[in-house]
Amino acid sequence: MDVHRDVVAACVRVAGPRGGVATEKERFQTTTVALERLGGWLADRQVSLVAMEATGVYWKPVYYALESRFEVWLCNAHHVKNVPGRKTDMSDAEWLADVAAHGMIRPSFVPPPPIRELRELTRYRKTQTDARAAEIQRLEKVLQDAGVKLTSVASKVLTQSGRLMVQALIDGQRDPAELANLAKGKLRPKIPELTEAMAGHFGAHHAVAARRILDHVDFLNATIAALTEQIDARTEPFQAAKQLLSSVPGFDRLVIDTVIAETGADMSRFPSPGHLAKWAGVCPGNHESAGKRRRVGITQAAIGCGAPLSKRPGPQPGQGVATSAHSTARSPSGAARTRPLSP
Repeated sequence: MDVHRDVVAACVRVAGPRGGVATEKERFQTTTVALERLGGWLADRQVSLVAMEATGVYWKPVYYALESRFEVWLCNAHHVKNVPGRKTDMSDAEWLADVAAHGMIRPSFVPPPPIRELRELTRYRKTQTDARAAEIQRLEKVLQDAGVKLTSVASKVLTQSGRLMVQALIDGQRDPAELANLAKGKLRPKIPELTEAMAGHFGAHHAVAARRILDHVDFLNATIAALTEQIDARTEPFQAAKQLLSSVPGFDRLVIDTVIAETGADMSRFPSPGHLAKWAGVCPGNHESAGKRRRVGITQAAIGCGAPLSKRPGPQPGQGVATSAHSTARSPSGAARTRPLSP
């Protein structure tokens, strides 16, 4: 099947009248009702295996509608390219049916529904966390525009002390000494430096922008907390895996949740650690020609894993497999699920 946003082209290989192979082709819409008709059309022709090309996120409704009735293979689009210059939706569907029938492609890993639900939540939490970081950076730009050098003294703009100072600026306080006196904890000895840093030209328009930013940050904090609560409930059955992953240096709670969501904590799906490392996108490819090896980087991998792991320490002696096995990068389309299980 060749899948698009609004339509799916289906081709069925059936036994011909003289012992050869005949094909039947049909187009279906991708609405839930139309996909039910597609399932009935395939069942009437006694289809046992359905192969479909992974197209962005558009493969998901089709896959979910058929997975309970057929064996469905999700195939990497790079591995099923047809001859250039002869491309149509129907020819693509026929070509995919042909290569699947001859065993020329392998299915990609698609986790079971509970893991897919968990993954949706962890990935959405990651987007909200990134949005929060962007808002905090935007607040820093507002302060710099106003000549307020808070981060020249404090480590971050929104520490407990920083939040109080920014809030005071929004409320109309402009006295640098009064603002610096709001410092708490380790910033108390730095009050003279803070007094100098807080002297600026924070205006009314800066206050409007900063107020909106703080409100948005508070909203994002609440969203992240709600998502974390749901994620904790869904990862409760994986306590053994969480305990094991917590022994990996640099793996904190967020990384462990992401690893479980992206891999399903089921290593039986991967024939070897090398297969898992390849699927995760941390195994460099090969490019050798005329006896010369060219430099090849790692591939893009599953959304949600890469950013948390990219800032973690490298593998420790004896722990290379455990660390690399769960390191991935970002792919907004979600197509990273289509990498085959090959080393």
